[in-house]
Amino acid sequence: MRPAPASALHRPYRPGVRSLRARLSNSRPAFSRLERVLWLLLTIAAFACRASAQAPAPATSKTPAHTPSAPQISPGEAALDRIKVPPLPAFHPQEPQRIELANGLVIFLQPDHELPLITGIARIRGGARSVPADKTGMMDLYGEVWRTGGAKTRTGDQLDDYLEARAAKIETDALPDSTVITFNCLKPDLDNVFAAFLELLREPAFREDKLDVARQQMYSLIARRNDDTESIAGRESVKLAYGNDNPYARVAEYSTVAAVTREDLLAWHARYLQPGNLIIGMVGDFEPRAMEAKLRQTFESWPKAPVAEKPAIEFTPAKPGYYFVDKEDVNQSSVHLVGVGIRRDNPDYYAIQVMNEILGGGFSSRLFQEIRSKLALAYSVGGGVGSSWDHPGLKQFSLGTKSASTAQAIRAVRQELEGMVTRPPSADEMKQAKDAILNSFIFNFDSHEKVLLERMRYEFYGYPPDFLERYRAGIEKVAADDVTRVARKYLHPDELAVLIVGNSSELGDQLKGLGQVTNIDITIPPPPGMPAGQPAAPGK
Repeated sequence: MRPAPASALHRPYRPGVRSLRARLSNSRPAFSRLERVLWLLLTIAAFACRASAQAPAPATSKTPAHTPSAPQISPGEAALDRIKVPPLPAFHPQEPQRIELANGLVIFLQPDHELPLITGIARIRGGARSVPADKTGMMDLYGEVWRTGGAKTRTGDQLDDYLEARAAKIETDALPDSTVITFNCLKPDLDNVFAAFLELLREPAFREDKLDVARQQMYSLIARRNDDTESIAGRESVKLAYGNDNPYARVAEYSTVAAVTREDLLAWHARYLQPGNLIIGMVGDFEPRAMEAKLRQTFESWPKAPVAEKPAIEFTPAKPGYYFVDKEDVNQSSVHLVGVGIRRDNPDYYAIQVMNEILGGGFSSRLFQEIRSKLALAYSVGGGVGSSWDHPGLKQFSLGTKSASTAQAIRAVRQELEGMVTRPPSADEMKQAKDAILNSFIFNFDSHEKVLLERMRYEFYGYPPDFLERYRAGIEKVAADDVTRVARKYLHPDELAVLIVGNSSELGDQLKGLGQVTNIDITIPPPPGMPAGQPAAPGK
């Protein structure tokens, strides 16, 4: 199990937005659930084949007693040994064409004539991390109402009908550092759908009735945010790693959502929708010259304006120790050991990816094999030193265990983290980790759209254009000494904050044996106007 990216924001549900956000907020290449299942089945098949090959042949009476037994090689084993795995071919994805207009707007064009479809993506600098703390949640409302509120000449409901008749879609979303609007349509409908996309991009209405609906949806999510143990653990672990006041850890409350007005959304849009803040990508069945001419005609006359500045953000991790959230309606514990990770431009990035795979990346990782398979202390376990594009990622190791084994499981995780320094990885571990990373890597870039989105990310965060091509070479160059070195440099199990979400009545005195425990109150502040003594949804 890999540590899931924990979001401190509560977003209303909209079909298609989950996949849009996942496509844009790309993380380090990892196995999907399907890929893990396939990998497990292939591994089982391989072991079964070899076990069958090594099974002793039936004895026969014709074998002389004095003849020494020779190794028996079955046809299956012989065939297995004859399989030669060729080296991976050079990775050279089709590079999208980059065009920069005089006003600072950047365009990427990626032709793909396989299907008569065209997709457009516009990413705009400025997101939730730039919002004042007293209006936390504003960008969730913005990302929702931007689409549902429609544009000046067409309501959101009218836009739904218009797009549905053309089997097209337009989606909007807000991320911590940007906002996004995308469209997808059949090639013959490009002009009509692009016009609707352009109007929503430039003249959104943010209608008040749709803002009220989105606000009520967020109130509902806030009221239910303590229902799920993993949701609590993910939210509170980010606070411990980054600090309560860090924009990546802030949590929307009734009062902060209520404070957001339609004028706030309109003002934000006017401030950040400037050509120098905008990156546009087009992928699909089009001719590059014609598409370039269309986009130049649309955007080139847009006057240049100041570019949004990146906000200064402080990261103040909690002191090392144990932190506890009491949830009385569960019979198991969710444990997260957290700290601050790295940025992707860190020179140790590649060595850390290999270390993460060996330590907590999958079924063959040390954490999984020792704590789940051998000791049977966890339902799921994994983690690593996380990385983000322009700020430190989250260093996180998490597990789920029954209440009675909570303390024992925590000690086991600490022991494995220390073991990464004292027990260097074997040649088999190194090979398996690199194979897992590189063999799954291609699935993250197996379409023209995925390559386009990755190239747009490099542009957005200021990474070199060939960062994608460097990845494979960087992983292949990692040596066992590099893994031990980064484990010693970055793991530091004694400096981690350990969060336990569990049932105190079932845990008993286990945690006292670990050290001092700080209790975390997750009671939800009541909505404005409700007495403080009557919380809307207290933590259980």
